[in-house]
Amino acid sequence: MLEFHKKNQQNPDKTEPEKRIKDFQEIYRQFDQNTSIEQSSRCSQCGVPFCQIHCPLNNNIPDWLRYIAEGRLKEAYEISTSTNAFPEVCGRVCPQDRLCEGNCVVEQAGFGAITIGNLEKYLTEVAWEKGWIKKINSSSPNNQKIAIIGSGPAGMAAASYLVKQGYQVDVFEKNDRAGGLMIYGIPNFKLDKSVVERRTEWLSESGVKFHLKKEVGKNISFQELEKDYDAILVATGVYKARQLDIETKNIENSLPALDFLIESNRVGLGDTPSKNKFLDAKDKHVVVIGGGDTAMDCVRTAIRQKAKEVTCLYRRNKENMPGSAREVLNAEQEGVKFNWLSVPSKIISQDKSASSLAYKVAALGEADETGRRKPIDTGVEKQIKSDLIIQALGFEPEDLNQHFGTDLELTSWNTIKVDFKKFQTSNPKVFAAGDIVRGASLVVWAIHDGREVAKSIHQFLENKLVKKKAS
Repeated sequence: MLEFHKKNQQNPDKTEPEKRIKDFQEIYRQFDQNTSIEQSSRCSQCGVPFCQIHCPLNNNIPDWLRYIAEGRLKEAYEISTSTNAFPEVCGRVCPQDRLCEGNCVVEQAGFGAITIGNLEKYLTEVAWEKGWIKKINSSSPNNQKIAIIGSGPAGMAAASYLVKQGYQVDVFEKNDRAGGLMIYGIPNFKLDKSVVERRTEWLSESGVKFHLKKEVGKNISFQELEKDYDAILVATGVYKARQLDIETKNIENSLPALDFLIESNRVGLGDTPSKNKFLDAKDKHVVVIGGGDTAMDCVRTAIRQKAKEVTCLYRRNKENMPGSAREVLNAEQEGVKFNWLSVPSKIISQDKSASSLAYKVAALGEADETGRRKPIDTGVEKQIKSDLIIQALGFEPEDLNQHFGTDLELTSWNTIKVDFKKFQTSNPKVFAAGDIVRGASLVVWAIHDGREVAKSIHQFLENKLVKKKAS
């Protein structure tokens, strides 16, 4: 260990931009064994590991890095998976530059961060190849049943921990595939769908039952679940798109980001393309509005769909973007144009179809409550040609109470209100986790919530059993 001053930081090779834009394959290659040992050995084994502190899952990163450096890969994987249900997913989609790697002491000292994400990906892929990942076998199966609504990262992580405790776990998913946004929201070039499907199969083999095309509130009532199950976990995520401040309702070629990404992912999975011609960016001047990771997913998808030109409009500057700097760099390399300090003001359209977008040039003022500087109108307005406008401004929760026919207590943001120590809702039998609780957030936070809510559900059902026996 402590080799950071002798060995330079090295990232895996990345497919050249001119090649990678021709398909949707993952762009990062995998470390080999020698490189993984060398890169792990750069770790300084800090007394206070800031990488671990800034990881939402509190992963014991220094220990598994040391084991990789020593060639003890199986032990490294066991430590990694002790806190993280899906390390290979986090290794691919976490914004490490803002979390573990961005806070690495070696990085702060100017030697370049330990490449934690790529090592995590390497370690888990080796574990799959070597057959170390076995189906979950519970030592104490019981007859208590748990219903999970939603099969995204929070629901799937919770299912993995609950089935291990011996519960009968049923996952209800409204779509025809499990995985939530990991399947339908995140493009293949960041997270190949086979990675998610592999985990879904692992859960199925472990005893989790997936009920696909089974929408609660439509195909089955919430009240039926209350009657038939000992506990319910709501892990639906948030899908409702935030609206632009300008009128877009009657503009046919102005779409929410998720509509565009879901269509692209479905086509990639072999589904029949939609008849909506605006869900394909081919030969179009595409404008994506937003500066987060979803916006980067959209611009990079549009490039691969052979758009004529792709421009990202963001109201602040590059330094104040909320998304991953790594993703912005990838987009720039792939030919995406960025119009910084640009605030949409009006859509110029004819016969319900936009031809261009007017935007106001902004300057940065004082910092807002998030610590980022607010855009201020300079009075200058410009226009950009746009055959397809994609709105990537984030997501909000839908009205679940109306959809489910429930009266769960909500926050002022319409997320489900929970006791954050227990993830328990105003109905003691109902728990909630992931984006439906915290708002649109990172996959790693959803996995964290799935892990923690599983502990609370287990404790709740254990206490119930104790009371039952006592009476």
